Amino acid sequence: MTTFADVTAVSTMAPFAFTVDISPRWTIAGHPNGGYLLAMVGRAVAELSTQPHVLAASAHFLRSPEPGPAQIHVEPLRTGRTTSQLRGRLLVDDTPCVEALFTMGTIAPTPGPAWQDSLPDPAMTDPAVAIRLGPVTPAGQPAAIMAEAEVRLDPDCHRAFAGSPSGRGEIRGWLALPGGASFDPVSLLYAVDAFPAATFDIATTGWVPTLELTAYLRALPAPGPLRVVNKARLVDGPWVDQACHVWDSTGRLVAQATQLAGVRLP
Repeated sequence: MTTFADVTAVSTMAPFAFTVDISPRWTIAGHPNGGYLLAMVGRAVAELSTQPHVLAASAHFLRSPEPGPAQIHVEPLRTGRTTSQLRGRLLVDDTPCVEALFTMGTIAPTPGPAWQDSLPDPAMTDPAVAIRLGPVTPAGQPAAIMAEAEVRLDPDCHRAFAGSPSGRGEIRGWLALPGGASFDPVSLLYAVDAFPAATFDIATTGWVPTLELTAYLRALPAPGPLRVVNKARLVDGPWVDQACHVWDSTGRLVAQATQLAGVRLP
């Protein structure tokens, strides 16, 4: 078993540069998962930040790198007493693949939200009855990453993978890291992009590449699997925007994200 910490490990190459190894086992149809790449960049940024936790990240995915050696360059932009901003860039052979801005700070433990509204209902079902996805997409493409992370869908959402999408554009289920490792702010960057595209619940499509992703990390997660709801909000032309909400095992919202992705519906 290879842990998430192993496959996102960074090694210092220069004062503001790191080497990484993009794993072929964290790919879909040969393409590295975008959240996995963002987590690698986030880990490098955290090495140089004066604050320990990612609070927000906004990433543009310029091109899909091949698995193998890569570099991450980090540029501090501003250092403050409570928050700092840094830029991270992932490159392969000097070609930029991911460009991301991070706001770093400290996620302090609190008893819970002071106020909330308009959040989706997580509908905390029993993870034991959820159905684990195998290493293949609804379109029949290889999804090696599904043999690493454990993605389990609610039975009614799993119908999209049996050729019967509901048309709601929503995928719900549970997520666990290899070996049941606990999630932290870096692995939450992967969690917000870990689930199948919500458009699979509309129609079977091919690869749905992420163009831009913005993530907010709201709390430190309790041990255990995460509850994930991925919802498509608008498909217009070749683009879809979707929202992802992530709760920990206690039912507390720990991360949320929006992304714009490419899609071709039948």
